[in-house]
Amino acid sequence: MTDTSADLVILGGGSGGYACAFRAAELGLSVVLIERDKLGGTCLHRGCIPTKALLHAAEVADLAREGDQFGVKSSLEGIDMAGVNSYKDGIVGQMFKGLTGLAKAHKVTVVDGEGTFGAPNTVTVGGDRYTGKNVVLATGSYAKTLPGLEIGGRIITSDQAVHLDYVPESVVVLGGGVIGVEFASVWRSFGADVTIVEALPRLVPLEDEWASKQLERAFRKRGIKYKTGVKFTGATQTDTAVTVALESGESFDADLLLVAVGRGPNSAGHGYEEAGVRMERGFVLTDDRLRTNLPNVYAVGDLVPGLQLAHRGFQQGIFVAEEIGGLNPAPIDEAGIPRVTYCKPEVASVGLTEAQAKEKYGNAETYVLALSANGKSQILKTAGGVKLVKAPDGPVVGVTMVGDRVGELIGEAQLIYNWEAYPEDVTPLIHAHPTQNEALGEAFLALAGKPLHVHA
Repeated sequence: MTDTSADLVILGGGSGGYACAFRAAELGLSVVLIERDKLGGTCLHRGCIPTKALLHAAEVADLAREGDQFGVKSSLEGIDMAGVNSYKDGIVGQMFKGLTGLAKAHKVTVVDGEGTFGAPNTVTVGGDRYTGKNVVLATGSYAKTLPGLEIGGRIITSDQAVHLDYVPESVVVLGGGVIGVEFASVWRSFGADVTIVEALPRLVPLEDEWASKQLERAFRKRGIKYKTGVKFTGATQTDTAVTVALESGESFDADLLLVAVGRGPNSAGHGYEEAGVRMERGFVLTDDRLRTNLPNVYAVGDLVPGLQLAHRGFQQGIFVAEEIGGLNPAPIDEAGIPRVTYCKPEVASVGLTEAQAKEKYGNAETYVLALSANGKSQILKTAGGVKLVKAPDGPVVGVTMVGDRVGELIGEAQLIYNWEAYPEDVTPLIHAHPTQNEALGEAFLALAGKPLHVHA
């Protein structure tokens, strides 16, 4: 057994863990980063990066299939999944190589192995002990399933879906949240018959209801079927098919069942409960400075209740490093974290939905600008819109957008929300023409009472 001491010991090398490690190293702290799998975690290897590569391949497939509408003679001969996976894995491999190089450049000690936390400030890996003046818990999340629904064979989660080496002819997607609609979008673009089953009344139920309606309309046009407000009751599989049963009495046969019912905190087996870390439903509880109930022990990322987004964990990791480094950073406003669902069309939002604003303020003013009023959106042949939510006699407190590529617009929307901007603060800003970014500017002009290309 060896004993190693450092200013900071981090358990988990995903987005939150490595961001914390790199920023702490920049601040002159000695850092040990422990990861049982690969640096970069779920986001790099099984989540954000590979799924968005699949979504881009799906976009290329759609463009090839639909070239005639742009006056381009093209056709889709088929999907070469070996080629798609080679493209996807090449991106992941390049980014992983870059990340390991950055760890070395920052002089972060990376330890490969399963870590177990022990109070007050030690992580054990095999027979070795790593003691930190501070410890950060950053073990991320896992793909959940439902009680009695065993993963295996033709019943898969996103972990298996991202490595699939063929295009299924038919898929049932259990769950209409972010993961579910993204994979539904990919497989439909690749030519599969897709049905989404969502127990809640609408797709992407955490988004503004307007966005759900926009997405559902677009999915209908694309031939993606969905059943909302109905519960799943069971699934049986054979060597050739899986049958999915619903509470309504309906059943569906498909090649695959994707279980996309969310992600759970990866806290079991790491010694948290035994060490006395305060937890709830498997999540590690923290205060607004990401401190746990144990002194000098912090937690970041999907392990902490809230939005399960890589960029949230990344920012939390930086925050904790700066907190430990004595910089006293401002607490992170969860509502100010941008959210993007990368299906076709995309859904991007920041701040409050209309319903949340009305609950908070008693009322809210809203404005919706259809993308049909935007030249670049017409060029791209995408439908959707921009919805603004304004507090009574106050700033804009929510922005939601639906349409192809609107995720690229969320940066300005984030600044508007986090700066508590009024419509009159945004209208003098010049938006380049022709861009989809103009749709955001035009919506603010209208909300300020001076619409140009649209009616008030």
